[in-house]
Formats: sequence, C-alpha cells, structure tokens
Amino acid sequence: MAPNEAHQYTGIMQLLLQFGWTWVGLLAVDNDSGEHFLKTMEPLLSKNGICLALTGRIPNRADWNTLGDFNDLLSNIYLPFTDRKCNTFILYGESRTLVRLIILMFLGDSGYKNNTSLRKVWIITAQVDFTLTGVQRGCDFQFFHGAISFSIHSNYLKGFQKFLQILKPCYTEENQFLKDFWEQVFDCLCPDPRAPEEFNEACTGEEKLEHLPEPFFEMHITGHSYSIYNAVYAIGYALHYMYSSRSSLRATGHGKIFELQDFQPWQLHPFLHSILFNNSAGELVSFNGNKEVESGFDIINLVTFPNKSFKRLKIGSLDPDSLGSNKFIIHEDMIVWQRNLNQMVPLSLCNDYCYPGYQKKKREGEKFCCYDCVPCPEGKISDQKGMDDCFKCPEDQYPSKEHDRCIPKKISFLSYEEPLGIGLALVAITFSLVTALVLGTFIKHKNTPIVKANNRDITYTLLVALLLCFLSSLLFLGQPRKVSCFLQQSAFGIIFSVAISCVLGKTMTVFLAFMVTKPGSCTRKWLGKRLANSIVLFCSIIQVGICTIWLGTSPPFPNFDKQSMAEEIIAECNEGSVVLFYIVLGYMGLLSIISLTVAFFARKLPDSFNEAKFITFSMLIFCSVWLTFVPTYLSTKGKYMVAMEIFSILASSTGLLVCIFSPKCYLILLRPELNKREQLISWTHSRISGPSYK
Repeated sequence: MAPNEAHQYTGIMQLLLQFGWTWVGLLAVDNDSGEHFLKTMEPLLSKNGICLALTGRIPNRADWNTLGDFNDLLSNIYLPFTDRKCNTFILYGESRTLVRLIILMFLGDSGYKNNTSLRKVWIITAQVDFTLTGVQRGCDFQFFHGAISFSIHSNYLKGFQKFLQILKPCYTEENQFLKDFWEQVFDCLCPDPRAPEEFNEACTGEEKLEHLPEPFFEMHITGHSYSIYNAVYAIGYALHYMYSSRSSLRATGHGKIFELQDFQPWQLHPFLHSILFNNSAGELVSFNGNKEVESGFDIINLVTFPNKSFKRLKIGSLDPDSLGSNKFIIHEDMIVWQRNLNQMVPLSLCNDYCYPGYQKKKREGEKFCCYDCVPCPEGKISDQKGMDDCFKCPEDQYPSKEHDRCIPKKISFLSYEEPLGIGLALVAITFSLVTALVLGTFIKHKNTPIVKANNRDITYTLLVALLLCFLSSLLFLGQPRKVSCFLQQSAFGIIFSVAISCVLGKTMTVFLAFMVTKPGSCTRKWLGKRLANSIVLFCSIIQVGICTIWLGTSPPFPNFDKQSMAEEIIAECNEGSVVLFYIVLGYMGLLSIISLTVAFFARKLPDSFNEAKFITFSMLIFCSVWLTFVPTYLSTKGKYMVAMEIFSILASSTGLLVCIFSPKCYLILLRPELNKREQLISWTHSRISGPSYK
C-alpha cells in the first residue's frame, strides 16, 4: 500500500537538480536496507552529474565498545560536516537514526547547536519519521531546522479529528494499545480499579489529544496511517467482491454457502489486484500492473522552534502517475532554510559556480564535480553560471569583451552620412562639374585648332565618359540594393573601357599619322577619323559583350558578409561570377597597357598637335592607380574596400582629365591668341617639342 521506493529516489534526484546541488553527502543506517539505499543512490547520483562528498553509515546501536569505534565514527561522519562546500546531506534510516546522529554531533562538538558550519540542508527519506516520544523527547531537533523530507502522501479524512477528540481509552476496555499510548503521551497512568489509588500521576480523563504539541501528536492523519486506512478499505472491498461472486462460488462449491473461514488468504489476491474505489477523501485508490498502489509522496519542510517543537509544511509533491510537469512540484518560495542561510538557497558544490564568461576545466585526479574556471576562448561566450563549455555567438552577433553575452552586429556599409562617404561624394560631384565645364568649353570653342586636333568627336566622347566615370562612383555609396549592385561593376567596366578606348584611339591616330609619308593624302584623313572611331567602337563592344554575359548568367547581388568582420555585418555586393568580374578588370587593364605602350612610343613625334606626351603621363597615373588598387582591394574588407574602389575611380579619372585636357584648357582660356594654327605650330615647337624636334 506504500508507494514504490524507487519513485522517492527519482524525487531526490529532481530536488538536487532543481537547486543545483552537485556536492552532497549520503548517510544511511548501518543495516541491509541502508546498504541497499547506498548501492542504489551512488550510481544514480553519478548518472545525474552529482558527486559524493562522503558516504557514511550510522550505527544501528546506541553504544560503542571501544575508543577506536568512537574515533572511526567521528572521522567518518562528524569531520566531513566541517566541509563548508558540502551543504546538502541525504539521510536514510528510521526515527532512532536521528537521535544517534544528534548524539554523534554532540560527542564531536558539545556546542554543535551554535556551530554554523554544521548546519546543513537535510534531505530525509520517508522511512525517517519525526516523532518526539520516549527518549526522543529529550532531543533538540533544531539541528534539522529547514530539512526537506519526503513523506507518504496523505489527505484530509472527514471525521478523523472528531474521532480523536472523543477518545478516552483509560475508561474503556476496548484497546490496550490506546491505553499504553495515552499513558506515554500524557505522562500519566490510567486508573486501575484493582489497585490502590496512591499515584499522583493518574490520568484524570480530561486529557485531550488536541492539547498536545504537534511533535507529540498530529491531529491530521499521517502518510503511514493514510496507507493503513486505504489498506483496510481495500481489504473490505476485496472481501465484498469475493462474496458478491455468488454464481461462480456456488458453481465451485455445488451450492454451498461459504463462510469467511472457508477462504484462504491467497484467494483474496486476484480481487485486490482489480480493486478500484474512491476513499472518503475523494481520492482514487487502485493498483498498477506491478500490484503497487498508484500513489506518490508529499514533500515536507521541517520548521523547528526553541521549545523543541516543530511544524511540518507541505511544499510540494511527487506523483509518478501524473502527466507532464506535474510529476514533480515544489514551491521554492515556501521553503524555510537553516537560520544561518538568511533564507537564501544554499550552494552545495565542490567549488563555486563559474561565472558568465568562464567555462569549467576539470581538475586532474579529482571527482568530475571539481573543476577550475577558465576564461572563454576568443570568439566564444558563456552567458550563464556553471557552464561546462563556452559556445559561439550566432553569425549576426559577436562576443562582448567579458565573453558573457552576445552583442548584435551593426550593418556596415559606406554611407552618405558619414564623413568618408560625404568627402568622396563631394569629390565625385566636384570633378563631375569640372568635367562638364571642360566639355562645355570644348563645345563652345569647337572650331578652334586645339579642339579640332586628334578627332573632335572622340574628345567629346572621352569627356562624356570621364563625366560618367565620376558619377558612377556614387553607385558605390549607400547600402547595397539590387539595382545598385546590378549596375555598379558593369557600368564601371563599360564606362572606363570607353574612356580608355578613346585614349587609345587618340594615341593610335597620332602614331599612325606619322606612318603616312604624304601629309595631305586622303589616307591620312581616313586614319584620323575612321580608324579612331573604329577602335573606340570595337574595344567598347567587347567589354559590353563581356558584361552582358556576366549580367545574364551570374549577375552581382546584395549580400551580407557575417564572417569577415568580428563586430560588423558587411553589406556588400557579391560579384556573382568572380571569374567574369576579373575578366572585366583584366580586359580594362589590357586596354590600359596597350594605350600606355602606344602613347610612350608616340610621345616625341614632331607634330604641332601631338598630345601623346600628355596621354603617356595620364596612362602612367591610370595604370599606377589600378596596379595599387588590386592588392589593396583584396586585403581590405567592408566599407574601406568600397572606399578604396571609389578612390581609385576618382584618382584614375582625375589623372586622365588633368593630364590630357589641362594643357588644352590653358591655351583655350588663358592664351586664346595662341589658339591659332600659325601661332600654335610655333608655340608647340618651342614649348612642347623642345630640342628633340630640331
């Protein structure tokens, strides 16, 4: 009729895990049941990650024969109590086990009541019953103040207290046991009519059980009594069912009417197994497949008082037959702890918890519950106490400096609102306006010799391309979007290819013009216009074709790089096809090298309108910028990589604009008198060509 003891072991494990107690002591009475308890609990504790600080056996006797026995008891049981790390002890035994334990504490330290290091949290099994009768009346149970005890489940029974209130066993002859009990709890003797009245301690008949302190007698039914109550009713129901089976009984006994003495005890078992009834407390009583009653345990908190009394407070329950989280219930706010703990949940660990930012490191040669706390490695955190291992933050977060929490990463991109973005945007807009002014100037003076030199249409095309180069850098500012990513690299590649093709066309015009021996021939005119236009168109179409394939097969797209930067998420444009991206850059580099080579060889050709020298300088700047750009671009991340690309676009475009067009603007705006064919030939020979043309 009592619940299975194995459920109690499970409840103890859940209680230890609930409060994080991993360094505990086991004390059991020194007999067969105590030995079974220790053998069952030790592997169960280890399985749940709980270490044993000590295992002690309390003698099942009240005397010690030798001094050696006494010293062994002190060293094996009393001394471990001084370990301040172990604040939780599990006690298994019986009522007399408590008395012997208190005696041991007294022998070890007569002032044990005031020794705070001996005040522990006791977890006591249901086999131990706190009753102050007989020799236990002289014991002070304040040592067990705040204990958490498992008790067989009980419930309120209607009429039970009324029954206790009308009891007067000294004046009835119904029950000798009740008389003995009455004399013991009230410390009096029941009157005996056959004996002379010479005892002052005779019971008066006015004694009432409700006047007794609760430790001596409880007016509500205890777990053990509740089990007996259910057992009596189970037997009654079983007998009733057995007698009710008249048809089967008569068939067996040929119509004979059976009396109670005709049955054997074993014949009652099948009826007991199928018993199912509600008792007077309204609880269902039944048995499971193992012929065990389907019941659980109450979790009790013991509160003691200076007058040697105590009170039991129900703080939870353990019901293995319940579903979900109702199997184990405990109300932490109701628990009264040891007085020296200041109502704080005590720690019972081999060492203190590792604080957030640290992880456990096992100590060699010690139990697994003993460890050192070491800081989390770089890139990992621990955000709770007592964590075994640190862990990495999600991709969109990074560890704090203390490694105790994850901080959301900021999205990083080159914004128009930050100083670097504002500066680059202003430079791009300024040079765009300058280029537009130069273009306007050339259109206004389109009929002058300096403008007509080396193919006026290509000059306009080059200026428009440079204008678009400056403006294209603005596509790289701001958070990458689908449209901006789609246009960035392709627009940059095509526009720059057009600009370099124009430079190459102008240079080839100068170079091939001197290959013709007749300066006034039609061939020279064809070379000056048709060839340059063909070069620009052909070279640009190739780059347009490459970009079309790129955008059609694997175009760039917005992407968030969460890995490259520790504290930032880089909002970037993924190139899509890296191979085609580098083909675009490589083709642009090839055009640049060809233009530089041709311009270099044509830089000293004796012509009045020869601008190859200035093209050479511009292409040197252009190639230097982009040769520096490649390794720098590959070694930087985030917005600084974008800023480097914008800077390279602006620097190379500025080099072309200044080196090619500043000498012409100087002649057009500041020396208009020289912008004539006769004067320009003379000025060119003296200022530009120098002695090398002579």
